[in-house]
Amino acid sequence: MSTRVKLWLLPALLYAFFVFWYTDFSGPLSDAEVAKITRALTDNGVSAERVDELARFMREDSGRQFLMVNAIHNNAEPPAVAGAPANADADTLMGLYLEHMLPALLKRASHPVLMGDAVFPVIDLIGLEGAEEWTSAAIFRYRSRRDFMEVISNPVFLGRHDFKTAALEKTIAYPIEPSLYLGDPRLLLGLILLALTSLADLWRLSRNSSR
Repeated sequence: MSTRVKLWLLPALLYAFFVFWYTDFSGPLSDAEVAKITRALTDNGVSAERVDELARFMREDSGRQFLMVNAIHNNAEPPAVAGAPANADADTLMGLYLEHMLPALLKRASHPVLMGDAVFPVIDLIGLEGAEEWTSAAIFRYRSRRDFMEVISNPVFLGRHDFKTAALEKTIAYPIEPSLYLGDPRLLLGLILLALTSLADLWRLSRNSSR
């Protein structure tokens, strides 16, 4: 195997491994998977209305990744929550929630895409009341609806979700399937590996020609 082949093979294998891990190739959730997760949600004490809503979300699965868009307004005086420090503020409670969520997301190739604090009240508001003020916003990427449902159907999630509920005065969260996503790590990693490998290849050729 030539040096040049080895030079290009390593990043190609690295990229293939990442894409295989980062992409769910299993397709939409099957009826059996929907039934299994629905039973788990019911056994965890989730309300029938909520279970029906999530079951519809699963049945309409396309098998693709999705982004969860979150508008967040913190609770200035959160109630006491079992397992949290006394007089914990919203940031502390959200931190306790994310202590569980982030590891569960990351091992499923799901992660934050964008997070930031609001710097001004709503500039454009149509058809909503009480949505003038927000604390922050966040967008999370999920590899698939399958991964999302595995996380929220875990009994551990229910106890930790109480921290999030207490931390927030109001929130809006809804999923989108991106038609334009220039920040997709598969695209960025591919471009970075291509650029670095091309530069290394050019340097190798230049060094050989100068001999």
